[in-house]
Amino acid sequence: MSRPLVATINLHALRDNYQLAKRLHGGKVLAVVKANAYGHGALRCAQALEAVADGFAVAAIEEAVALREGGISAPILLLEGWFEADELALIDRLDLWTSLHRLDQIAQLAMVSLSRPLHVWLKIDSGMHRLGIALHEALPAIEQLRATGKVGKIIGMTHFARADELDDTSTLSQVGQFRQAIAGADIETSLANSRGILAWPTAHGDWGRAGILLYGGFGADQPVPNCPQPVMQFDSRIIAVRDLPADEYLGYGTRYITSRPTRVGIVACGYADGYPRAARNGTPVLIDGVLSQLIGSVCMDMLTVDITYLPQAGIDTPVRLWGEGLPAASVAASAGTSRYELFCHVKRARFDYQDSG
Repeated sequence: MSRPLVATINLHALRDNYQLAKRLHGGKVLAVVKANAYGHGALRCAQALEAVADGFAVAAIEEAVALREGGISAPILLLEGWFEADELALIDRLDLWTSLHRLDQIAQLAMVSLSRPLHVWLKIDSGMHRLGIALHEALPAIEQLRATGKVGKIIGMTHFARADELDDTSTLSQVGQFRQAIAGADIETSLANSRGILAWPTAHGDWGRAGILLYGGFGADQPVPNCPQPVMQFDSRIIAVRDLPADEYLGYGTRYITSRPTRVGIVACGYADGYPRAARNGTPVLIDGVLSQLIGSVCMDMLTVDITYLPQAGIDTPVRLWGEGLPAASVAASAGTSRYELFCHVKRARFDYQDSG
């Protein structure tokens, strides 16, 4: 019998979330499947989306290679571009799209022999200050790219720093600066990440980039219109029960002391499985559909929950760690992390892919 820790991936919900992104954004939308599709399984997610998606986006070439080897023939964009100039030959052979974020990369591109014009996504820094050329460099860079004779389509791309903060005006400022920087260039644009798609309609360009939106994970503390469905259900079971008197310590570091006689459920999931070690006492869990809470320290392989007022709970009772009925965002908030990190860290679980509506 296997350890009862399962990540159930709802591929039907994944497609619904992509279609939501398309409806809200208009135009075309890339499905971002970098970092193993945010922990959900890149190849299986791409296979489920290929019939409807306008294309995919990954971080780097090794992720694109895995998709091509898995049979994905749709367009794939390298969000970080190439790291060494000799990768351009492989980009050409695999028919990939690539970002370009430094001016010296234009010279590298001009020197290579390609079998076809390359689709280039020119990354322009409008305020994130991570990757991208400066705003004033955008128009000269576009002309230099065209002059290489190696480029087919150019898509101007930028990324928002504070799109999650719906009352902050810096996103609108970034939109304005980006559009001013490329005025008259006659190129397609891609501004909106997931939050841009959901909440900033003025940021909608020719291409959206749907990342976390595809996988759900939004909670009451992350209000969004037409809230996407959670795709991952992360579930385990109680494997032992302990009855402790009042004023008894529980777990490593004795960080929890019972204030009353307490019935404790031991759950087969720990930080080695991706559950956040920093999760505090009181972090929500669902015990057979009933809201309860984490008590004590999260261990490598186990965590402990309060089942004092759940007399029906016992050995083998199902425990939902996040998913339908318990947003990952709520768990992440209690652990001082993000839902992105929760999803990306899931491991040692059995992945069960389901595709029914």
